[in-house]
Amino acid sequence: MVAVQLAHDMNVLARFLGRRDVPTLTRDALQGRYGFAQADVMALFGGSILAGGDVLAAAMRADVAKAYVIVGGAGHTTQTFRERVRGLCPDLDFEDDACEADVFAAYLRTRHGLEADLLERRSTNCGNNIGYLRELLDERGVPCRSLILSQDATMQLRMEAIARHDWPDVLPVSYATYATRVVARGADRMSEAADPLARLDFEEEPLGMWGLRRYLTLLMGELPRLTDDEGGYGPRGRDFLVHVDVPTEVQEAFGRLREEFPDCVRVANPKFA
Repeated sequence: MVAVQLAHDMNVLARFLGRRDVPTLTRDALQGRYGFAQADVMALFGGSILAGGDVLAAAMRADVAKAYVIVGGAGHTTQTFRERVRGLCPDLDFEDDACEADVFAAYLRTRHGLEADLLERRSTNCGNNIGYLRELLDERGVPCRSLILSQDATMQLRMEAIARHDWPDVLPVSYATYATRVVARGADRMSEAADPLARLDFEEEPLGMWGLRRYLTLLMGELPRLTDDEGGYGPRGRDFLVHVDVPTEVQEAFGRLREEFPDCVRVANPKFA
């Protein structure tokens, strides 16, 4: 596959999956789109890369929500996340087996001097992220009719689709924790012996960004889950989320990537699925 085509196809998936309902997470942007300047709750989900901590800090300073929650126990990305954070921020104080919420809380405290209102530590996947968040808010008496969802860009669309399915009386506002592009470097074509990803790079690399192969695997793993058929997570499949329309452009990009990288379609780990 030509490098520019590979980059294009990855970016098509990324734009589709990494939903942002407002251009910036500010009171003015919320007011202009929804008619309110503050959501009831903002939740940062622990499946995100570390850049999510900076997004949450900026949102807290911008006063875009009445309550802030970090959601995340341990899931399929947690060990990679811990290792990445250790390498980037060796001064952060968290246990080796810390859940995602505690790692992000340590980052928020150390780098920004801020504390989230609540931490949810039990969830292991996008589905029970929402369920346990709802339980926690109910237990603490926190009203929630509008919810800013901030998740890793690869999982943002699925998180919103689950929220719409499981919590239909709440208005979800999607704001993925990063938006980046993959670009081709150097020669346009790659030899058969070369790693097909070797000539790609991130145009701008967010803090704690996944390696390219891991990023590709996360992107490609979403399409089978979002597809509304017997093998997917939609109403005609496992019924975990609302129906999602997948544009033809996205289906075609996924098809080309699957042909080139058949081993990168991530199969759900039963422990965290």
